[in-house]
Formats: sequence, C-alpha cells, structure tokens
Amino acid sequence: MFLDSLLARNPQLAEAAAGLHDRGEIPPDTYVMDLDAVEENAALLAGEAERLGLGLWFVVKQFGRNPELIKAVARSVPAFAAIDADEARTLHAAGARAGNLGHLVQIPRRALPELLALRPETVTVYDLANARAVSDEAQRLGRVQDVLVRIEGAPGSVYPGQEGGVPLDGLDAFADALERLPGVRLAGVTAFPCVLCDPATGEPAPTPNFDLALKARELLTARGHTGLLLSAPSATSMASLPLLARLGATHGEPGHALTGTTPLHAVDTGQREKPAYVYVTEVAHTLPDGRPALFGGGFYPRSHIRTALLPRTGSRLPVQPAPAENIDYYRLLDAPAPGQEVRLGETALLAFRTQVFVTRSTVAVVAGLSSGTPRLTGLYDARGRAL
Repeated sequence: MFLDSLLARNPQLAEAAAGLHDRGEIPPDTYVMDLDAVEENAALLAGEAERLGLGLWFVVKQFGRNPELIKAVARSVPAFAAIDADEARTLHAAGARAGNLGHLVQIPRRALPELLALRPETVTVYDLANARAVSDEAQRLGRVQDVLVRIEGAPGSVYPGQEGGVPLDGLDAFADALERLPGVRLAGVTAFPCVLCDPATGEPAPTPNFDLALKARELLTARGHTGLLLSAPSATSMASLPLLARLGATHGEPGHALTGTTPLHAVDTGQREKPAYVYVTEVAHTLPDGRPALFGGGFYPRSHIRTALLPRTGSRLPVQPAPAENIDYYRLLDAPAPGQEVRLGETALLAFRTQVFVTRSTVAVVAGLSSGTPRLTGLYDARGRAL
C-alpha cells in the first residue's frame, strides 16, 4: 500500500532497514521506524493545528507505543489520547501529558484511581455508569474532572468491537443526569470515526458521526453549556486539519499521519508528511511451485498490502492474499519469473497500513537518517518495552 510512497519519499529508510537486516542487527518481522521523520511530521501537524486554532492529542498504538517515538512527538504535540489504560501508562512514563483518556476503550473501574491521578484534560465516557465512576473517584481526589460524551455512531458506521456511546435522542436525559454528578463537568463530545479517506482517491471526508457530534454539541449548548470541545478522531492529517477547522471541531487526534501512512499517502506521494516506517522480514522457505514464503508476525488484516521488494535483486513480487482468521506464521509471494532466484534468508521490504500494538513484531528505531548518519537506537516489542 505504501511501498511506492516510501521508495519515492524516504528511500534512505528502505536502504538502512535492508542493511540492518542483512547485517543481522534486526530479526525478521521487524518494523523499522525513522525517528527523524516522525519528529518532523509531528512538528508539521503542530504548526498547522496552531495556524487553524485546533488542539491535538496524539495517538501511538499504530507504531507500537514506542517510548522513543513518543518523546519525539511530544516535543511538538505534548498531549496524548490514550486508546486504553496500558497505553496511558506507557505514554505517561515516556513523559507525555494526558489529554484524553477512555477513548476508544473505557477506563476499567479499578484503574480509575491511578489514571485520574495523571490529571487528564478530559475523560471520555460512554454511559452514565462510567460517568458516575469517574465522578466518584474525582471526588475522592478532591477535584472535578472534565468529561467528553461519546456519541453513539450512525448505523453501519462503527467498527465491530468498538460499539457504544450515548444515542443522540437520549443525550438530553443523559446530560440531565450527568449534570447532577458532583465530580465531573460536561466539557464536550466525541465520536468515532469522524473522518474517513475515500477508498479510491484517499481524500478525507466527514462521516455521519461527525454530523452527530455537531448536533450533540448544539443540544448541549442549548442546555447552557459553553466552550464545549469536539474531538473528531480518525484520519487526522495535514490534509484533513483544515476540514476539521471548517466544520467546527476543536481537536484532532493524529496517529497514522505521524508516520505518513494515512490512506491518502498511499495514492498521493505529494502529501507533506513523510513515510516513516518499513516492515522488514525474510524468505523462510520456498514452496515446490516456486512461491516464496516470508516470515510473518506483523501482517495486519486491514493492511491492503500489495507487493514486496527484494533488495538483493530489486525485484517486486505481488503478495498473495491471506484470510484474516488465520495466524500469519508466513505470507506467500507470487513465484518469481523463470530464471529469477529467491534465496533462503534474503531480505524482503514491505510497507502497508498497520497497528503494531496488535502484532507480535519487533520495533527498531533508527535516528540520523535526515543527516545521512543512520544509527540503530533501540529494539522494542510491539507494546513499547525495550528488548
């Protein structure tokens, strides 16, 4: 999906990653991250958000909650949106500031004392029971916690496994009950996804959930609430920030834009964010019909993967589809043309959409590419722990 973009915009990363694997410094099934590019992308996003009057909470699940990358991003975008409790802990330990907790995954009740002690700007709540739990714990801490209401998504717009939220037609009653809770203040709304990229053109466009969030904010404003936030996550990038500002969002939540890997980056190599990761693996064996099998572990079901580059020969081989319900021990390539040899252990480079935190991959961080002095700074697991 992103191999053409990577080779056009950041060939130095591809070259450095292939060299690291060839020298045995990284194993197969490794995402190699360009620290300099991530930091540059974060600075671009922060500058554009400031120009437009938008706030940003950055997201790190897609690059494996990596502490080096978190620190690089936080130099420009200091506050984060933690997808779950473990991510909040990792982000806080790396020195970033808690922006929004509880979205996409609600804070477990028994984790509230620890995570509210981080003094997050906001906490997202999906229902009244969670709002009560946040209120009770905030009272124990002697303060009032700002909360965002997660609005239930439009029919057919919510990914399976991400259901929940307050329906628009129940928001008035929900707000009435929440306003009586002494430990929370209704600070705004959010929904997911609020923006998606067109499958053909990659252009970002608002989803029906964005409209629901806008209507929810209007309803709460009519109840007398002022200064309400509206966080509009999904596909936040340099291309979509003007859209967020024009439609009335107050916050975006950049994730894949930090690595130059939104769907728009796959079709338009002129996007300002630079591709910042490549997946490195190797040939594990060859089937009798000539199809090479690559070591797996990091293939994501929604990756839209297309081809693999074999740097030794420069050949590009199509990647064969694999059903999502199977474990990715290996991934097959098309057989090479007659006379083209594929060797055991040779390096393969791929670039596709991923969510590193749900893989079993290694993450390698490389610094110095922007100055022509690349160096491997660390190896980590998919949840940001040093190896």
